Amino acid sequence: MTGARELFDHIRSRRTQLGLAIRVTVAATAAYAIASALHLLLPLWAVLTSLIVTQMSVGRSLKATRDYMLGTIGGAVYGGAIAILIPYSSEAGLLGLLVLSVAPLAFIAAINPSLSAATVTAVIVLLVPTMHHADPLTSAIDRVSEVAVGAVTGLLVSFLVLPSRAVRQIRASAATLLELIADAFTELLAALTRGRDNDALHRIQDGIGTAMVNLNAIGAEAERERAARLSSGPDTGPLLRTVLRLRHDVVMIGRATVVPLPADVQTRLAAPLTEVSTVIARFLRSAAVALREGAGAPPIHPVHVALQHYAEAVAAVRHDGLIRGQPADTAERFFALGFSLEQMHQNLCDLDRVVGEWSEASSEKSARVAE
Repeated sequence: MTGARELFDHIRSRRTQLGLAIRVTVAATAAYAIASALHLLLPLWAVLTSLIVTQMSVGRSLKATRDYMLGTIGGAVYGGAIAILIPYSSEAGLLGLLVLSVAPLAFIAAINPSLSAATVTAVIVLLVPTMHHADPLTSAIDRVSEVAVGAVTGLLVSFLVLPSRAVRQIRASAATLLELIADAFTELLAALTRGRDNDALHRIQDGIGTAMVNLNAIGAEAERERAARLSSGPDTGPLLRTVLRLRHDVVMIGRATVVPLPADVQTRLAAPLTEVSTVIARFLRSAAVALREGAGAPPIHPVHVALQHYAEAVAAVRHDGLIRGQPADTAERFFALGFSLEQMHQNLCDLDRVVGEWSEASSEKSARVAE
């Protein structure tokens, strides 16, 4: 029983990936059935196109469909024009046309990768007539028809079969990133008293970089969905900017915590630093949970209190002259840490506001569904 529950929980945690697998299967099957019913020359291209345009989210499917259709139409027009306007009668002539077709389109695709399908399409339009004894115009029309069937099928399946919205995915992605930032923040402040675990820190920082790239990509997909009125929700810009600024805060704190504080300063600041580390990490993780579940923003008052205690401790350290006799680089890192924490404080206030907006949007959507 326990094993079955664990298996169910594991599958549930991968429901986004499972949904994609189901959509891809349905799209490929439907594309082949439609292409066969329409007696298209090569149903294979309809199936392959449906696989390409059926993506993780509706927003990504929209972009894939647009790019693939533009590339296909452009390649079909160019390849068909080359084949019609420059007749050939030998293998050498065909080879020359192949070079003329591939070279410029490959150059364009290198500049704009979204048009990479153009090169493949031009080659197909040029070479298929030699295998099926068809004329270039018919080949171009067949190619566009096959791709259109696959693209439309894949797009409709993305809309109708277990649709996955990027707006929902951005919640999970941002939450993961906040948890990684919390881990990095805790590790960095701990370095002020015990030194760094560089291996652990590198793993965390690498994870943050990967998660940031993923978040930006999903944010672009979410805005594409919003622009097409396929999903609703808050503007993703404030959330992405706030998380990015928190990422920058962690980088700045990392530079200020290269080496531990002097022993006498450690003694004075150990307790307030521990409070700051615990409270801010807890707030970040609670904000991550709130984003995932659409719950209300966590209370930020403990963050204000912890940073106020730290500021008071820093003022006491400065008043007692514990920084005056320190090397210049140590004093610089000491003041840089205070500045970075103040910047992070402002960005945490922004995060509190943004998470609240996303929570309110989730509550409004639930209310509309209930009505």
